[in-house]
Amino acid sequence: MKRTLKKPELMSPAGYWPQVHTAIEAGADAVYFGLQHFSARAKVGFSLNELPELMRTLHARAVKGFVTFNTLVFDHELTAAQDAIIAIAEAGCDAIIVQDVGIARLAKQIAPELEVHGSTQMSITSAQGAELARSLGCNRVVLGRELSLQDMRRIAQATDVELEVFVHGALCVSYSGQCFSSEAWGGRSANRGQCAQACRLSYDLIVDDNPMPLKDARYLLSPGDLYALKHIPELIDIGIDTFKIEGRYKDADYVALTTKAYRTAIDDAMAGLELSVSEDEERALAQVYSRGLGDYFVSGTNHQRVVRGRAPRHRGVQVGQVVRVHADAVDVRFELPLKPGDGLVFDAADWRSPDEPEEGGRIYELMPLKNDTVRLKFATNAIAFTRIRKGDLVWRTYDADVKKQARVFTDTHDPLYTRPLSLVVVANAGDYLHVTATSDDGLSVSAQSDALLEPAKKRALDEAFFQEHLGKLGGSAFHLADLTLVCDDELFMPVSSVNRLRRDLVEQLMTLRTTRPERHINDAALSALLPAPKKTPAQNTHLTTPRLHVLVRTPEQLDAALDQSPDSITLDYLELYGLKPSVQRVKDAGIHVRVASPRILKPSEQNILKFLTSLNCELLVRSGGLLQDLLELPDDMRPAVTGDFSLNIANVLSARTFLDKGVRLFTPTHDLNAQQTVDLAQGLPDGTLEVIAYQHLPVFHTEHCVFCRFLSEGTDYTNCGHPCEQHKLALKDKSGRVHPVMADVGCRNTVFGAQAQSSGKHVRRWLDAGIRDYRIEFVHESAGQVQAVTGLFKRFFTADMSVEAFDAQLAKVAPQGATEGSLFIPADFSELPQLL
Repeated sequence: MKRTLKKPELMSPAGYWPQVHTAIEAGADAVYFGLQHFSARAKVGFSLNELPELMRTLHARAVKGFVTFNTLVFDHELTAAQDAIIAIAEAGCDAIIVQDVGIARLAKQIAPELEVHGSTQMSITSAQGAELARSLGCNRVVLGRELSLQDMRRIAQATDVELEVFVHGALCVSYSGQCFSSEAWGGRSANRGQCAQACRLSYDLIVDDNPMPLKDARYLLSPGDLYALKHIPELIDIGIDTFKIEGRYKDADYVALTTKAYRTAIDDAMAGLELSVSEDEERALAQVYSRGLGDYFVSGTNHQRVVRGRAPRHRGVQVGQVVRVHADAVDVRFELPLKPGDGLVFDAADWRSPDEPEEGGRIYELMPLKNDTVRLKFATNAIAFTRIRKGDLVWRTYDADVKKQARVFTDTHDPLYTRPLSLVVVANAGDYLHVTATSDDGLSVSAQSDALLEPAKKRALDEAFFQEHLGKLGGSAFHLADLTLVCDDELFMPVSSVNRLRRDLVEQLMTLRTTRPERHINDAALSALLPAPKKTPAQNTHLTTPRLHVLVRTPEQLDAALDQSPDSITLDYLELYGLKPSVQRVKDAGIHVRVASPRILKPSEQNILKFLTSLNCELLVRSGGLLQDLLELPDDMRPAVTGDFSLNIANVLSARTFLDKGVRLFTPTHDLNAQQTVDLAQGLPDGTLEVIAYQHLPVFHTEHCVFCRFLSEGTDYTNCGHPCEQHKLALKDKSGRVHPVMADVGCRNTVFGAQAQSSGKHVRRWLDAGIRDYRIEFVHESAGQVQAVTGLFKRFFTADMSVEAFDAQLAKVAPQGATEGSLFIPADFSELPQLL
C-alpha cells in the first residue's frame, strides 16, 4: 500500500494553559490534553467548561486540539462518559484519543464527525491491530513505542489508517495498557490514570533462587527517555502522519524546547536540508528533562541500552566526575563548563544503596584549577561532603541558560510561530480592489476595497506596494508567504483602504478558524448501544455448576494438571515446539484444550497465526491484532476464541463489541474488582464470562528482556544465548516479595506478582451472578503445588467448604501466600460517585 508523502503533524503535550500557549508559540500543529477525569494523567487536565475557550485559543492559531479520553470506563460511568463526549464534540475538539473499545464505538455513535484516535494503550503493534481499531471507528492509531523503524514501515505499507508515533519523552517499561503493577500493589489502576510508577523502584535480581549482584544497575525496570530527532527524515519517508512528544506532566520549558527542536527537524527534512538543530540545542533537550536520551527501540532491539539502571529520575546532563572531596568543597573534572547557579547531583550508584537520598545542590562558588578541574562550593550545610566519594559522576540537573532559551516561548506576548498566507490581488480599472487570502491549512477568504481603483497620478500600484502594506501582519497569526498581482493598468488606491482590506481578510480568517464546527449529536447513543435490562441474579448457587479451567506454563505443570482432570487445560508455553505434543496429550485425556497466544505481535511475527491455527484447538487470544487476523479467516478455518484480560474489557459496551466479533467468551480486565465483575456479568448473556480465580497478576509486560540484559552480553535473541531457557528469574522488592519473571515466544518478559491472587471470598457472589467458568493460572509453581491448588479449588467448588477453610489451606500451598488483591471491594463501593 503506497502512502502519499506529506508533511507530518507535530503534536505537543499540554498539562494546562501555560503549556498550551508555549506549544503554540514553539510551532506545534496540534496539542493533546486531558480532562480532569477519564484521562491517563489524572493529576493534570482541563474542565469541560474550559474546553470552548481552549479550542478557540488553539484554532485561532491553526492548531488542532485532541482530548485524551484514554482510560478504561466502568459501567457505572458510562452515562458520565456520554455526557463528556457530547461536551467535547460541542466544544469543537478535533479528536478524542481513546483506549476503551466500547468508548470508541460510543463516541462514533454520539458524534460521527468527531475523529476517534486509538491510544497507544490499545497496544497496537501491527497493521492488523490498526485495522481492528478502524473497525471500531478509529481513523488514526498511536503505535506502540516498542516498534522499530522497520516495523513501522511494514505497518505503513499494509494499512492506510493514519499512524501516530511518539518521538520524544518518557518510556514505560511495560507495554502501555498492559501494566497492572499499580493495580496489584496499590489498588491504583494505570489504565485509569493512577500509575504509581512501580517500574521506577529498585529491585534485587534473583537467579535460580539466589541473589545476583547488580552493581550500579539496581533500577532494572526503569528505561531511559526516547529521543528520535535524528530519525525524523526516515519517519517522514515511512509515511508516519503524526509525531507526538510525550509529557503532559512536564512544565512549559520542556514543551518549549522539545517542540521547537522537532519543529525545526520536520521543516528541515521537508525542505531536503540537513538537521539544523545545534549541539547546544540538543544538549538543552537533555538538560530540561531526561533520564538518559536515546533512540532505543526505534533503531532496533538492544536490551543492553534501554535500561541503564543507575537512577530512575531526571538526570539532565553528565558534566564531570569527582576527583577529590574536601571538608567544605568538591573538586570536579568537568566535561562541560560549569557556573555558579547550576544545579548538580552527585551520582553514587556504584557504592551507595539505591534507597539513600542523593547529595546535590546549586553551585555557590567556583574556583578554576588545573587540568580541566574546578573546585565547587555550595551554600552552608547544603551538602554532606562525607557522602560524596572520588569517582562519583556529576550531573547538571538545572541550568539557568536553558531556562532563558525556553523563556523566548514561555514569556512572549506576540505571536512567534505564524502561519504562511498566500494572497492573490486583482486590480482592474474602474473596479474595486479584490484580494483572496489562502492559509496553509486550506482556509480561503476574499475581500474587496471600500473604494474604487483610480488611475495613478504619481506612483502606481505594484507588487512591492502590496508586499509592504498587505504584508503588515505582525500581531496576527499569519505572515505573508506569497503574493500574486493581476493588474491591467497604472492604478492607485489609498493606503488606508488597503489597510482596512488587510484587517478584513485577517478577521474573516480568524472567524472561520474559531467558529465551532457543526456536528450532529446523538444524545441517545448510549441507550441504543446498551443491552436489554440486566438479568436477575440467580438465587441459588446450585443453579450454576462451575467449570474449572487450568492454565499451565511448563510440561511438568501439565503432568500435574492432567492428573486433576479439570474441564479444560490452557497451554501458555515459552517454546512453540512443545505445543503440538502437549495439545495432543490433553486431547487424548479427553480434556478440552486451549493454547494461549502472545499478548504482542509485531509485523515480523505474524506467521505465528499459521502455526496456532494448525494446532486445531481453541485459542486464548491476548492480542487485538491476532483477533483481527482470525476474523479474516474463512469460517471453516477459524478456531474458537476466548478473549483474555489483555483486551482490557471493562464494561458492557466493550464486552459486547468483542462478543459481536466472534469471541466465544472472555476474561475481563484486571482493573475490575469482584463487584464490578458481577455488574458486568449481569449485563451479558449467560456463559460469556470467564473469571480468573487464582493467579499471579501479570504486573509488567515488557519488550525489554531482563534475561538478556543481566544474564548475557547479547543484544537480542540472535546472540543472547537464550538464558530464559536455562534459568529461573525473579525480582525482589524492598518488602522482600519475590516476583517471578518469564519470557514468552517473542522474548518479551512478564513480571508476575509474588503473592497469588485468589477469588475465594467472591466465588459465591460470582456464582449467584451466573458466572460458570473459572480459571486458575500457574507461573513458577511446582507440579506438587499445581496439584494441591487445583485439587483445593475442585473441593471448594463441589464440597461444603467454608471460605475461611479454603483461604487457610490456600495460604499454605501457594508459593508466597495468597491475597484478595485487585478483587477487593471498597466498603463504600456501592456509593461511588459518577466522575462528572
